[in-house]
Formats: sequence, structure tokens, C-alpha cells
Amino acid sequence: MTISDVFLQLGEERLRQLVRGISIGKLRTYQLYERFKIRTHLAKLNTENLRLAVPRFMKRLEAQDAEFATDLSQAILIAHMEMIIAVLDFLEIPNQGGFFEKEIDAPKYLTEGWQARTFEKFKAEYPETLLLFYINHLGCELGSEPQAFLPAA
Repeated sequence: MTISDVFLQLGEERLRQLVRGISIGKLRTYQLYERFKIRTHLAKLNTENLRLAVPRFMKRLEAQDAEFATDLSQAILIAHMEMIIAVLDFLEIPNQGGFFEKEIDAPKYLTEGWQARTFEKFKAEYPETLLLFYINHLGCELGSEPQAFLPAA
């Protein structure tokens, strides 16, 4: 599964919610603003233009634009480092302020049922859509999950 697939399986409404959580200030702090602005093809990067661009973003994700999907996921997650750190610590994945080694032995940490355990642990603390996105992003980055984790309603 790719990052584009994660977005597609979560759906357009959830993407809309995730885009609303993008922090322009955090993009600037982490020096991602210009790169993200270019990648989104927006003349002016602000919350209103991002919101209006969601249907175009979905089309790019459907076309499997991997670089766009990666930059979009970074823009979404960078504003939620406290959640990332909490999840990584819960899963006992060694990290430096939310960042972990790319060569990590994922199966050691992502044991059977890790998504459901993580969702249950943090669903009352963080917005459901954001938590689902990060769980699936982590599964995509560290594992080889064939489809997105979506808890039963």
C-alpha cells in the first residue's frame, strides 16, 4: 500500500478534515512551506485555498502522484508531533522527537493487532481522522499493510 492508497481508502471527507489541520506556521517552522506550496500548485498557500483544493488533491492521489502524497502527509503530520511521539512511545518504537530510523526492524514493534490497540488507546485523545491517518501512514512506512485500517463502526 502506498501513501496515496492510504488517502484514497480514507476517502475525500477525511482528506478534507486532515487538510483543515495543516498548520501554515508549522510548515514555515520546519522549512516545508515553499516546497509544499509548489507541490500543491497553489498561487497562495492558505487555509481557504487548501480547503478548496481538496477535490484536485484527490485526483492527484488517484493518479498515484507519490511525491505529492508524501509532501501532503508531511504537511498534515508536522502539526501533530505530540500525537506522533505518543503513538511511537506507546508502540515502543525508538524515536528522536517523533522521527525514527528508516532501517528499523518494524515487525518487532508492529505486532499482531497493533493498529486496533493504538486506535483504542488514543481515540479519546486525538481526532479520529488524524489518528486513523497516522496509524495507516505508520503501517505504510514501516510495514506492508495491504489495505487501510478502518475500525468497525
